[in-house]
Amino acid sequence: MTTALWIRDSRALQPLLGRDPFMAPPQPMDDLLRRFQADGNADWPLAVTSPAADLSETDDSLQIRMDVPGLNADEIDIEVSGNTIRISGEHKEETEEKGRTFHCRERRSGPFARVLALPAAVKQDQACAVCKDGVLTITLHKTEATKAHKINVKFNGK
Repeated sequence: MTTALWIRDSRALQPLLGRDPFMAPPQPMDDLLRRFQADGNADWPLAVTSPAADLSETDDSLQIRMDVPGLNADEIDIEVSGNTIRISGEHKEETEEKGRTFHCRERRSGPFARVLALPAAVKQDQACAVCKDGVLTITLHKTEATKAHKINVKFNGK
C-alpha cells in the first residue's frame, strides 16, 4: 500500500522553509547561479575558475580585494565602465619539463573574468590597483554626489 502526500498549497511549507519552495530559489543557490554567469556568457569553465572577490565600502571609497596567486601585474586587466568593473586575466600554464612525469595536475590555468556591479558612482581616473602577496586590491574613490554627508539636526530651532 502506497501513501501519497499531496500538498494543495505551497504556502503550507512556508513556515518550515521560511519561503515558498516553488518560487524563487534560495539565496545561496541564487548566488551560485549568478557566479556561474559572472561574465555574462555562462561559460562554465571560466565561471568555475574565476577568483572570489570582496567588495567593501567606506564613506569615501570602494575597495575590491581578489585572490590572484601567481599572477603578475601585466597579466591582469581592469576596466571600469559606468557602475561596473571588469577584472580579467589569465593563469599561464607552466610548460612541462622533459624527464618529469606528472601524476596529478590540479593547479588551474586559463583565462578568468569577474564583473561586479558597483554600489556607487566612482571617479574612474583616480582608481588605483596594487597586487601584493597574491591579493589584488583595487581602490575606487567615490564621486562627491555619492559620498555620505552628515546633516546636523537642530533641536527646538537652535
